[in-house]
Amino acid sequence: MKPFTKKLVLENGKEFSGYGFGSNRVAVCELVFNTSMVGYQEIISDPTYTDQIVVMTYPLMGNYGITDEDYESKYPSMGGMVVRECCDSPSNFRYTKTLNETFEELDIPGIAGVDTRMITRILRNEGVQKAAIVDFDMPHDEAMKLIKEKQEAHDQVASISCKKRWFSRTPNHKWDVVAIDCGIKHSFIRQLNAKGCNVTIVPFNSTPEEILAFNPDGIFLSNGPGNPADVECVSNTVKALRGKLPIFGVDLGHQLIALSYGAKNVKMKFGHRGANHPVRCLDNGKIDIVTHNHTYTVDEASLSGTPLTVTHRNILDNTIAGMESVADKVFSVQYQPDSSADAESASLFDKFIKLMEEQKNA
Repeated sequence: MKPFTKKLVLENGKEFSGYGFGSNRVAVCELVFNTSMVGYQEIISDPTYTDQIVVMTYPLMGNYGITDEDYESKYPSMGGMVVRECCDSPSNFRYTKTLNETFEELDIPGIAGVDTRMITRILRNEGVQKAAIVDFDMPHDEAMKLIKEKQEAHDQVASISCKKRWFSRTPNHKWDVVAIDCGIKHSFIRQLNAKGCNVTIVPFNSTPEEILAFNPDGIFLSNGPGNPADVECVSNTVKALRGKLPIFGVDLGHQLIALSYGAKNVKMKFGHRGANHPVRCLDNGKIDIVTHNHTYTVDEASLSGTPLTVTHRNILDNTIAGMESVADKVFSVQYQPDSSADAESASLFDKFIKLMEEQKNA
């Protein structure tokens, strides 16, 4: 048996010894878990995982390599990854790099060979907590000191949002959409392009006046990392724009819409992350298996007195997975419809198009 090179140290004091891959640097971040069986490249490059170490519950990662065309962002900002087994010999005619080579290039540390099932159970029972990926020979007390001194991350959206507006155009477009970048996944932009939308992506702190200057038909409010309370400027922008243009929000965008109406968000014990969460549409009763990636959820009691109504629910814990204000042409979901092939998820983009059409013809 080859000697261990790295270890994962949890805030509760437990240690897991394994083998490092990718970057050799120390990482101290919030530790979360993801239940997806595929899509690790999309997870790695999803800006929502900024400053988080992700435990993958599926045992094998890297088996189909990394493909240049499949990134969800230009500059991945994940804190680290924990896997049972890291495959260094991918089988995929499209792959350009291995998982290990990609993590080396992106300066992301990883650890393999640990009991990911036990780590996941700890997080489910005790909740998400800080953790560190360190050298195997680092004394336990030193690793615990690093964890204790690590402050909770804030303002991640400010660090990953684009600094200048940029465009994603499509031939013969019908609609002009402004996407507020709180950490937007490129697949959302591609989905809007496929629906005939030219998309202007703007920084998170763009003012309502700057957004309206593009003369958009609708606003897309993106996913992103961190506490929604850290980006009050975005919820204020939504407050100023709602009722003027159709607004479609996902994940963090969903939570920011709630804030704009005076509702509240609460931090969950371990959040929802994975591509296998069942959500029921309350309008037709259909169940969609969708991808989730969020730590916060809308507090249902705080919706009282607002024009927002619940449209979708997570079947696993009955949390709010979608809501809307019909009068304001505002709606949102607490999941990622771009990651599902289900017609129910695809129809959300069609709903957005229909609202823009109604607004234009009003």
